Amino acid sequence: MSSRIASKRLVDDGDDIELTPMLDVVFIMLIFFVVTATFVMEKGLDVQRPEYGPASSTDAVPIVLNITASGEIWLAKRRIDKLSVRSNVEQLLAQDPARSVVVSTEQTTPTSVFVPVLDYARMGGATSVSLHVAE
Repeated sequence: MSSRIASKRLVDDGDDIELTPMLDVVFIMLIFFVVTATFVMEKGLDVQRPEYGPASSTDAVPIVLNITASGEIWLAKRRIDKLSVRSNVEQLLAQDPARSVVVSTEQTTPTSVFVPVLDYARMGGATSVSLHVAE
């Protein structure tokens, strides 16, 4: 009787799943992704972040040129002409050369108005000129 039980156990039902081909495919995919990942070069920029710390009392207050949507240029609560921007910036930088210039405009200000102001500020000797667009 024991021989009958043993023979029944050796009979293959055919329900087994072969895992070898699947493991071969997974292994080949793993090798492919490892090899291709080493050749991918990421592009980026080297950024030098400024060091933040407490503001010192020697920080210079920037020269602010406000430009309205109609093209009026204001400096320290007085209206100035586009051609006088250079002389005003030269005069203010003579007092404190460490100052920067900030040109503040509205979104509707035409480019033909504020670009010459930026140029005249640079001609006036400003080494740091930035643009601020108010919402």
